[in-house]
Amino acid sequence: MKKLIFMMIALVGLNFASAQTKVGGVNLPNQLNFQGQDLQLNGAGVREKLWIDLYAGGLYLSEKSSDASAIMSADKPMSIKLHIVSKLISSEKMIDAVNEGFENSTNGNTKPLAPKIEKFKSFFMEEIKKNDVFDIVHLPAKGVVVYKNNKELGTIEGMDFKKALFGIWLSSKPADDDLKEAMLGK
Repeated sequence: MKKLIFMMIALVGLNFASAQTKVGGVNLPNQLNFQGQDLQLNGAGVREKLWIDLYAGGLYLSEKSSDASAIMSADKPMSIKLHIVSKLISSEKMIDAVNEGFENSTNGNTKPLAPKIEKFKSFFMEEIKKNDVFDIVHLPAKGVVVYKNNKELGTIEGMDFKKALFGIWLSSKPADDDLKEAMLGK
């Protein structure tokens, strides 16, 4: 009987372990559901700066892809999960990184998106702590919906914004080359 109970616990544990991917010391789920949209982990990695892990990032798509340009342009459900793994991340540093990311993603042409970028940056104004989780979700009928620790912060409409936003991680000038490759499952 003890063996049977042990085997059942082991199988349950194995199923739980396979439902997540460990990256940067944290577990990212292999599947997500936002407002009825099922997404699967396409790839995940760590954003580093000066050999310090800042956050674990995962790209979630409705179907796997390694084509960054197609992903950025697609009007399909998708999400980027950012799990903060460093105490060095602050609201100010995140906003600076977002500014730099949009500059790189748009080749310096942020003016047409300025009001949307400002709204997006406002989602990072509240103190950011280690283990905070941001979900940046594109839903075609709605726009980009941002969550912090499962609490909805707001929505920004427009494919122009979505493309620039996902370009922070997937453009030809991504925030982190290794993270981009990992998110693309390479």
